Amino acid sequence: MKGIGSSRLQLLGSAIFSEVAEWKREAAAKGLEIIDLGIGSPDRPPSQRVMEALSAAARNPVHYGYPTSEGSPAFRAAVARWYDFRFGVQLDPEREITTLMGSQDGLAHLAMAVADPGDLAIVPDPGYPIYSASLVLAGVKPYLLPLSADNGFLPKLDDIPEEAARKARFMLLNYPSNPLSAVADFDFFERLVDYARKHELLLVHDAAYTEMAFDGFRPCSVLEVPGAKEVAVEFHSLSKSFNMAGCRIAFMVGNAEAVGALRTLKTNIDYGVFSAVQEAGIAALDDAVSGSGWEVASIYERRRNLVVDGLREAGWDVPKPQATMFVWAPIPSGWTSRQISREMLVSAGVVVIPGDAFGEQGRGFVRFALVQEEDKLEEAVRRIGRFLRERDPQG
Repeated sequence: MKGIGSSRLQLLGSAIFSEVAEWKREAAAKGLEIIDLGIGSPDRPPSQRVMEALSAAARNPVHYGYPTSEGSPAFRAAVARWYDFRFGVQLDPEREITTLMGSQDGLAHLAMAVADPGDLAIVPDPGYPIYSASLVLAGVKPYLLPLSADNGFLPKLDDIPEEAARKARFMLLNYPSNPLSAVADFDFFERLVDYARKHELLLVHDAAYTEMAFDGFRPCSVLEVPGAKEVAVEFHSLSKSFNMAGCRIAFMVGNAEAVGALRTLKTNIDYGVFSAVQEAGIAALDDAVSGSGWEVASIYERRRNLVVDGLREAGWDVPKPQATMFVWAPIPSGWTSRQISREMLVSAGVVVIPGDAFGEQGRGFVRFALVQEEDKLEEAVRRIGRFLRERDPQG
């Protein structure tokens, strides 16, 4: 039999994640109790009302036929109500909203829907791994847009080569950002929309963390910019904001042509999100609109304070992010990202992700995911403090 496995598989994913899994096995073999601050998976369930809505819908026989791939009219209407409430943005549920099996589903397939093999797309470095992986699947070439601390991890648009801007079919950005925890204001989004319009490219904004902001900061939608729907789409997910990661439900909104293109592709791939999960999503969104739901931001703000303040007391100077469930930490002098990540895991049992898992520009950083209860985070900080006191990176 001929070899199985396409060449593109070699270009997918990050070898670092496989290494981290091996480090975890090594630590477990030593008998260490592992505190996993690696993957950003919420550690709490959704609200009781959301779980009850899901349970009731799952018992309704009507929900066991094929759903439509673009999502039910009721769910898309709930998305439109929430967008109007949250951002003051009016959306047409019929043409400007499509439902997804998690935002990663949409992000993985968008390049196939809006670009051709050999086309160019502008994606951030560092960035969430699916951004680059989606281009591999679609045969689209990446222009890696460097994001650095000296500019608040915002792109320097004027530094993008004119040829790249001219050839690009779309530009993808993410604020509040995973892994960077960086934020952007309305003025920045205005500049982005102007840039997309000038260069006739689609602006794609991954906005999965807008509901996880701290210190009074209120992230905005790119679609708040007047005329943005002419050039932009935005992804949102219920995974993080409503603790519904296992339900796999999200949506893309905005430019009707791009929404239609992704719908067409998805119609040929799957039959959409289980209708009972959509009913749970309606409950979550409507509770947010009515004010009867609950927010996750305050939980992660307390966790952020605990971890960042504790690391600073231990001598690790870590910036305090304004949003997301992550801390993006420049590593102490004398280490590499991979060295300190491995040693903290095999010596102290604390999992973090090396920054270069998210791109070359991530070297010199690690990412903490704040996905444990406060007692576990306190223990993790204690272990890291002890590790820093005892370990010589040059040793």
